[in-house]
Amino acid sequence: MSDTHWSRTTWKDIQLLIRTARPDDAPILEDLFHNVNPEELRFRFLTSLSKVQPEEIRRMTHVDHQSAETYIAFTADTRLPVATAMLATDTEGKRGEVAISVRSDHRDLGIGRELLAFVAEQAEARGLDVIESIESRANRDALAVERDMAFTMIDIPGDPSAVLVRKELGGRRTG
Repeated sequence: MSDTHWSRTTWKDIQLLIRTARPDDAPILEDLFHNVNPEELRFRFLTSLSKVQPEEIRRMTHVDHQSAETYIAFTADTRLPVATAMLATDTEGKRGEVAISVRSDHRDLGIGRELLAFVAEQAEARGLDVIESIESRANRDALAVERDMAFTMIDIPGDPSAVLVRKELGGRRTG
């Protein structure tokens, strides 16, 4: 995988550099997740945990770059890792699942929104028709961003605490 960097600017004028995660990025992701508050970790992994386990970090840094990709966003000025995003595709390559985490001390700066827009563009470039995420209904900030970005909310039968958020991309429309 190349060491391509993408440059993005948030609505709060934060300059980001985004690149794919590499196998040697485990310490970067460990530190990033160490700086994500427990509630946000719960929203990201939909489970209670106080620390992201090494095997999960390994899954994020050792990807095949076809069915899964992990991105890391750094501030352009200090090169501080401030967010990470995962995109995992289904076996047909039509639907992608997205999960994003932002450092607690860098929330509310537009980083999550910009990273989600970036991942949507990457998914569309891969030919995906739709991206989705399962969100806790308690994750009001993420749901507000996703609504604003034209994601639809779909109830999950049997789970009133979660909702499926979905955004159709430029390809063929799905049901």
